[in-house]
Amino acid sequence: MGGHVVVGLNSDESVKRLKGNGRPINNELDRKFILESLSCVDKVIIFNEDTPRKLIEKIKPDFIVKGSEAVPEEEEVTGFKVKLFNHVRGHSTTKTIENLL
Repeated sequence: MGGHVVVGLNSDESVKRLKGNGRPINNELDRKFILESLSCVDKVIIFNEDTPRKLIEKIKPDFIVKGSEAVPEEEEVTGFKVKLFNHVRGHSTTKTIENLL
């Protein structure tokens, strides 16, 4: 979908605020390493805010890719075009934790 892929990654502090105690399961450096290992990813930037709004405004991407649960079908968000990807049903950290418990 693009020539240069930058991933915004929530910091550990941000994930804990959003998801609660016990999260994240994997720390930000491990999650960053995994994302950087993907051949399609050019750069990973960790952000500490609850949303990537400041990062998006700084980078000014051609478009933003989000999970399909995040926003309705393609729409403008903060002035940037959004592309949606479907999640694989039943595959999430939350679901894995529930299964383990």
